Amino acid sequence: MNNLIEPSGFSSPEIKAFFTTKILGDNAEKVKAVSNAINISKEKVYLPIQKHTGKVHILESDLQPVVADAVVTGDKQVLIGVLVADCVPVLLYDPVMKVIGAVHAGWRGTAQQILKNTILVMRERFDCIPQNVSIAIGPSIRQCSYEVGQEVKERVVRATGEGSYYHKEGEKHYIDIASANKIQALLMNVPEENIWQSSECTFCNPGKYHSYRYSGDCAGRQGGFIIMW
Repeated sequence: MNNLIEPSGFSSPEIKAFFTTKILGDNAEKVKAVSNAINISKEKVYLPIQKHTGKVHILESDLQPVVADAVVTGDKQVLIGVLVADCVPVLLYDPVMKVIGAVHAGWRGTAQQILKNTILVMRERFDCIPQNVSIAIGPSIRQCSYEVGQEVKERVVRATGEGSYYHKEGEKHYIDIASANKIQALLMNVPEENIWQSSECTFCNPGKYHSYRYSGDCAGRQGGFIIMW
């Protein structure tokens, strides 16, 4: 399908991982378009009920959606994903233990270390070794456009540590949640060469991506999806 962004490091006949753009439509329409594109039924698409939590859901046989902002599974032929509009979509794959994950990381999730927690679940539940895990960090609002309050900045920094992912201009704080998540993955011993990160900013590309900061409550959603065969 055109208009999909396929990260490097996930190219294998056993897996398909991709990020969508706004052209596929919103929510239910998007899920239908994506499932049709990879020839699976929409009943085999799993999206958690996202509430900006730090919860990681281990998906097994029951495909009933639950409140969570990350999903991990060893099941095949189930397309898992998250929907975002400025927040960070993150996809994970361990080719050794055959485990995949999808994470919705807004600033709240990042402050709760949701990506680190997802990697920890993969390690403890599926015996994954972080050095074997590949990670793709999709398009999101970037530091150039993401002004936040001091409290938000401080909470993300407490969870992540110091780094160039934030700066201050006068009294304004700007932060790059995508890069904060990359740092958190590195702190979990995922090798940097295993991490792919989009350079695109959703706010700066309103013709291509939905952006809550740009459009407000009327913003739609794009997604990050991954499946094993």
